[in-house]
Formats: sequence, structure tokens, C-alpha cells
Amino acid sequence: MASMPRANRHHVPGQLWHITHRCHDRSFLLKFARDRRCYLSWLCEARKRLGLCVLNYVVTSNHIHLLVREGGDNVLARSMQLVAGRTARAHNQRKNRHGAFWEDRYHATAVEANEHLHRCLVYIDLNMVRAGVVRHPADWVHGGYKEIQGLPERCSVIDLTELSRLSGFLHVKDFQQAHAAWVSQALAANALQRDERWSEAIAVGGHAFVQRVKDELGIAARHRGVENVDGVCALREPTASYNIDFDPESELPRAENTRSWQVNSLRSEA
Repeated sequence: MASMPRANRHHVPGQLWHITHRCHDRSFLLKFARDRRCYLSWLCEARKRLGLCVLNYVVTSNHIHLLVREGGDNVLARSMQLVAGRTARAHNQRKNRHGAFWEDRYHATAVEANEHLHRCLVYIDLNMVRAGVVRHPADWVHGGYKEIQGLPERCSVIDLTELSRLSGFLHVKDFQQAHAAWVSQALAANALQRDERWSEAIAVGGHAFVQRVKDELGIAARHRGVENVDGVCALREPTASYNIDFDPESELPRAENTRSWQVNSLRSEA
């Protein structure tokens, strides 16, 4: 059976989430383009059926990155269950394979909708460049860069209008130009280092945003530290809870165990 992602513990309509989900035991179960296309086709179905708002993505050979906006009614958790479950089922049936396909839980990081959103977009775009597979994100067909730039080769997954709005642009073309420039600048500066905050932290943004997240978590965040590196704040799990990438226990708490955050309180005051 495929290991299914457990429900996000926070129900936060309007919040932006960077999702990281790895194949079981770091296996390269998505190494074939057929499986990556399958994942994206079900991601498209989640957009149609459940109203999942996708802002960026990349499907690699052994893990995925998604940037999404929570739309309420536990859309994120339901979408992850649909996409991950159907992808795993198709692969296992085709290969006559048994056992877990995914890590037990996906990890979700809350991202502030300002320049931190811009950084997260570029970080996702450059994933396969960091891995040394391609020289430019446009060369990896199972990533969102080309779709953001208006060159979709499959079912459109990304809500480009919403992404432009959240990024602070009135017009999609202006955002596309800025987005291409951010990626070009990162490549020119060789800014390809892995930043574990995007896949291990509970929240990334300005200090006020991250502190609000910590305050809303209450006792659950008592021993979690807020770090500030190069002007980027992150709410971290206790150090002991991490392995080299991320520990399954770093998933956010279940909705039934916590109260919802107020969306407006999580937005920047600026």
C-alpha cells in the first residue's frame, strides 16, 4: 500500500504553504517522466475538483515541492491525499510493486506573502539546477517555471493571476518579467545553496509574521526558536527533531487539535 500524507493540522484559509513531500526511504520512485506526468495530471485534477490554488511546483525524481494557497474546507490535505494516493497507486500497479511510495507525512511551511514569497518561488524554480540536472529551470519540463512564464505544455496547474496578485503586481506580464529577472539574478550570483528553512521550518517571513505564528501555536511552540539569518526569520522545530532533511514529526498539527489562525493577522503590516 502507498503511505498516505496525513492531514495538515492547521486549517488556515488564505495562508500560503510550501509543501515538501519525499518518496519513501528517499527512493527514486519518480525517476520516470511517466510518473512525474501522472503526478502533475492529478495535481490538475485537484485544482479542478477541489479548488486547490497552486502557485508553483517542481516534481523531481524522488520528491516534490508545491507552493499553494489554502482555500478552506481542508482543501490542501484532501488534495494531497488525492494526488499522492493516485500517483502511488498508478506506479505500484504498473510495476506490480507493494509497500509505501511516500514518506509518511508531507512537511508544510507557512510563507509570508511578500518578498519571502518571491524567494520561495525562486528556490523552487532552481531545485533541479541545484541538483546539477539542468542549467536553467526552463529546461526541466516538470517544474512550474515555464508555466509561470506563459509556456504551459500540459494542463495548466498554476493560478497565475492569483500568484501575480500575491506577489504584489497588478498585471501578469509585469510579474512574469520580474519573476524571470529574479531567477536570472540568482543564476548570475550562483545562489544555488540549499536553504533548509524552506523545507524544515514551520514558518518563514518577517519577524512579526513568524512571531504571530509562534504565538498562535501557543504551548505547541514553547520550545521552538525564531531565528533571523540575512533578514529572513524562521520558526524552527527543536533541533533534536531534525534529521538531515526533515523529520516526519515536523508536520503541522491536526485541525481538530488547534484553533485556526486569523488570516489577516498573518499578513505583513507593511
